[in-house]
Amino acid sequence: MSPLVIEGCIGGPGRTVAIKDSLDVAGWPTRCGSRAFEHAPPAQNHATVVKALLDDGWQIIGKTVLHELAFGVTGINEWAGTPVNPQAPDRIPGGSSSGSAVIVAQGNVDVALGTDTGGSVRMPAACCGVLGLKPSFGRLSRHGVYPASSSLDVVGPMARDLETLVAAMTSMDSTFSAHKPLGKFRVGLVNVSCDPAIEQAIRNEMNRRGWAWEVVTLPLLDQAFEAALTVINAETWAAYSHYTGQALLGADIEARLLRAADTDAVAVQAANAVRMAFSEQVDHLLERFDTLVLPSLPRLPPLLVDVCKGESVIDLTRFLRPFNLSGHPALSVPIPYPGSSIKTGLQLIGAKGDDARLCAIAGAFL
Repeated sequence: MSPLVIEGCIGGPGRTVAIKDSLDVAGWPTRCGSRAFEHAPPAQNHATVVKALLDDGWQIIGKTVLHELAFGVTGINEWAGTPVNPQAPDRIPGGSSSGSAVIVAQGNVDVALGTDTGGSVRMPAACCGVLGLKPSFGRLSRHGVYPASSSLDVVGPMARDLETLVAAMTSMDSTFSAHKPLGKFRVGLVNVSCDPAIEQAIRNEMNRRGWAWEVVTLPLLDQAFEAALTVINAETWAAYSHYTGQALLGADIEARLLRAADTDAVAVQAANAVRMAFSEQVDHLLERFDTLVLPSLPRLPPLLVDVCKGESVIDLTRFLRPFNLSGHPALSVPIPYPGSSIKTGLQLIGAKGDDARLCAIAGAFL
């Protein structure tokens, strides 16, 4: 199916952009990939980031499909449709910003916007073999983005090349300016358990460029993953609980929301304590290193048929969600998976607010 749920032409005559259907585009409904929003009226105003792109001459070509309510990582959506992963049609496209990653990977748009609450830009970008940036928390406006309130979510761009991704960030954020290419820099390779082929691919990329790197640890990484799940559950239940029990939601989203209902204030308080401690841990490492490197995904995207049979996918975001919790900028860069035509994702983490420098470091991989 097409990754676009609405096709049109607004603005221009510059580069082209597609917008995830959880951001408002004036004159078009925002349906969030859900039957619950099937009869949503056209938005009255553009989301702030959408208006910024239009003001800078970008041309919107449509809105992209997503995992329902942006509350899932596979990109499978029985109501709105599941877009086909261009680099691996038998594998999931990734979510929740599935359509945005797919249309960029197809080459049918210069940039697509997604949102990232627990990996939802970086996950599909890694699945589809494109660049995906989660900016620092609060860097880009979320006005006109669903859900209205989140302590984790950010708007982020996907692109096939770094120059175009940086151009989109520059248009959306007047304080963002392209950073000069860097020479040598210090790299901390985070020690994690993942597919050995992905670990080797990352080391190969760094060795091929002659980078000096040191293995480091983030002892709270697993706890931060669990804490991020707690926070997203609490906040998504608060935003969408009123749609449960009315046959308006897909079975997976209904079940996940009802499980999220059990998240209490004590659990959220504990999660926020982990947030503070983990954020300090990452900050401390970034005082010694210019960037931290780890996989975007612990393994290749699973096969669609296996996910539909019930294969667990929760582990796919265990290297992504922690940095939503901490608020650091994170960028997934496509690198070759050994012995395959599929690309996997290498994830770069930067200091808070240092998004432009992070993009410059990524340039060394491309």
